[in-house]
Amino acid sequence: MAEYDLSKTIIPYLDRHLAFPLLAHLVETSLFPVEQVQAAQYELAKGTNMLDYAVSLFEQLHPDEEIPEEFSGKREKAVSTNERLQLEAQAVLDVIENPDVAQALRQDKNQNLQYLKDNYNLTLEQITALYNFGQFQYTYGNYSGAADYLYHFRVLSTDNDLNTSAHWGKLASDILTGKWDTALEELNTLRDVVDSRSPSTLLAASAEPAALTQLHSRTWLVHWSLFVYFNHPQGRTLLLETFLSPTYLNTIQTSCPWVLRYIATAAILSRKSAAGGTAASSRVRHSIREIVKVIQTEEYQYQDPVTSFLKELYVEFDFEAAQRELTLADRVVGDDFFLGEFREEFLDNARYLISEAYCRIHQRIDIGDLSERLNLSRDEGEKWIVNLIRETRMGAEAKIDLEKNVIEIHRSPLPVYQSVIEKTRGLAFRTQALGTGMLHSPQQPQQSQPQPPAVEGAR
Repeated sequence: MAEYDLSKTIIPYLDRHLAFPLLAHLVETSLFPVEQVQAAQYELAKGTNMLDYAVSLFEQLHPDEEIPEEFSGKREKAVSTNERLQLEAQAVLDVIENPDVAQALRQDKNQNLQYLKDNYNLTLEQITALYNFGQFQYTYGNYSGAADYLYHFRVLSTDNDLNTSAHWGKLASDILTGKWDTALEELNTLRDVVDSRSPSTLLAASAEPAALTQLHSRTWLVHWSLFVYFNHPQGRTLLLETFLSPTYLNTIQTSCPWVLRYIATAAILSRKSAAGGTAASSRVRHSIREIVKVIQTEEYQYQDPVTSFLKELYVEFDFEAAQRELTLADRVVGDDFFLGEFREEFLDNARYLISEAYCRIHQRIDIGDLSERLNLSRDEGEKWIVNLIRETRMGAEAKIDLEKNVIEIHRSPLPVYQSVIEKTRGLAFRTQALGTGMLHSPQQPQQSQPQPPAVEGAR
């Protein structure tokens, strides 16, 4: 299923350190020759200060060759740079960790800088040593240390460009250390920065038009957020609420339509819990309907078995085709770096969607026929359907006749006023969003090659 792998598509939008887990996953799945993946890992590692890792990869690729001399020189330079930056950063830490100083600092950064300059002769240039050392620690894989120094720097600094870079570096560090609650907070903070600040300041030294720069920043943020949303317990729900908002849905349709796979999967994973009465926002409960419309719109530039499954089920109402696509989607989800651990849950929820759609258009259903459409044996299908009816709202409408081996659906007619509510749901919001977009939308820029956020030294 290598043709459906998105690693090569996603990696250009990631910092090189975030790309290492994806490449390690490709080694495990064997979707591509191991030698090719190791060569890619080596090319990435050469651009960092993780010299031992780079040497080990070189030895795996070239077991009969001597280790290049350049690694010795890089190691000496890295050690001396680390010592120098540590001394500079420690001088600042000694001041700000002083209890008297910590008590004297306020919310106003300019006031804090003036206090530190007057009483301890600390300038903004000296405080930048925290950023430099945190950045250097990131380049050799000490992500926890990098996060601490970047956080301290951001608390004191008034340099907007370096603060934005520190946001990206802190988020990457939290992701790579697996601190998902902290990473979610950092992601939300960075999203606010990207959405609210002047676009021209989002990426350092950018010569691009402001709107295009902001589009690129959001595109990078969408890809980085996949790590958080598919590891945090509430991540799938948060993904839907974020990615289906007009701003980010427009970004995805413009720059990265392949992210539709993850939106569709998150909607499928959330559907059964939402139908079972679990508290969820209106957007999550009705996300499938919205996503299917987007899939139809964007199928000319992206489609895969996951998106095709929803299209066949909700647009074509072709249950046999949906069954075939689900078989492929099961393998695609299992091989995907972000989705692999949700494979069983995805399959269970997808079967629920098939059952729900099938029961919606039939009043009398043969259990054996439905089991076949769910890719289950008759006995497995019977058990699965019984559990489904017991656990979800379908139990109020569906009754099983085990003697005749059928499900009978009894629906009460939908009141006229409820039909009107369903048809007009969200109409006011969409009208307001359309009006706002017409008033403020600039000329649509042409898309160019993505530029990385300013996490210097981590490239």
